[in-house]
Amino acid sequence: MRRPGGEPVDIGFLPKSPTTPVLITPTGPGIDLPGWLRANREELEARLLRHGAVLLRGFHGGSVEKFEQAASAICGTLFPEYGDLPREGESARVYKSTPYPEDLSILFHNESSHLPRWPMRQFFSCVVAPQSGGQTPIVDCRTVIARMRPELAELFATKKLRYVRNFIDGVDVSWSRFFGTDDPAEVERKCAAEGTSFEWTPDGGLRTSRQAEAVLRHPTTGEAVFFNQLALHHPSSLDPETRSSLLEICGDQGMPRNVFWGDGTVIDDALVDEVRDLMDRESVAFSWQEGDVLVIDNMLVAHSRSPFTGPRKIVVALGDMTGEAVPAVS
Repeated sequence: MRRPGGEPVDIGFLPKSPTTPVLITPTGPGIDLPGWLRANREELEARLLRHGAVLLRGFHGGSVEKFEQAASAICGTLFPEYGDLPREGESARVYKSTPYPEDLSILFHNESSHLPRWPMRQFFSCVVAPQSGGQTPIVDCRTVIARMRPELAELFATKKLRYVRNFIDGVDVSWSRFFGTDDPAEVERKCAAEGTSFEWTPDGGLRTSRQAEAVLRHPTTGEAVFFNQLALHHPSSLDPETRSSLLEICGDQGMPRNVFWGDGTVIDDALVDEVRDLMDRESVAFSWQEGDVLVIDNMLVAHSRSPFTGPRKIVVALGDMTGEAVPAVS
């Protein structure tokens, strides 16, 4: 779609992806992307609320600095204290993507949906494109809940979820990095303040447990969204050998990450598989190009990561933090 009146950008969609993400590209060289984003922030927000994601392509090459400038132009409150991702270089507000074996997938999730606060806006940018694979598929969470079996959707809305996490050095993020402190008393204060149950394990680790909604209403649009980390945290996300070994060593409550129904009972693998299959069917993906900037509404869209070969560098920023949880059912 060509913008009228000599506008500096074209707005449309990727081939075979007519609904999301919205594709914005420059009509010529030398476009000031941060300036254009600041001047058109309201229009960009409207497109995010309608489509869930916007892809900015062709404005610059792979650059952490230019990415941070673009993200800051959209969101002036980029989050500097995210403990789940390693920082990117000297930047206080840009993170590396999740370190995870390149031959495995990272399954669909909404960032920080298992925590008391989460970003409404999430930004990704490709600094180095992989040789093959490595896409960041996205799926509309409104579509997921709308096309889910009604009985299953009601289960998630009414039973909620309980996330149990064990911070074990060398296996997952350490509790000191996640909470930003080496002081156990400060960790306990933060957990108490956010309503997270905790216990210290005999080996010096930390176990946390928190109940959260699985289905929320978007605070702006009022639409029901499937907003959680079920697919990623459930032990069925692991390959059978790894799952069996971890369960034998750690037990259900000692797994690095696990998710149960809100009352603590086990969620059947078959239900989780059904949800994963639905999310996969409804998802869209594109191959990264260096310099791409993907902006998503983190409540409207969940994301994942495909396996890849060759070097891959995707950087991440988060913004507009909120804890406004409006259940889909009262």
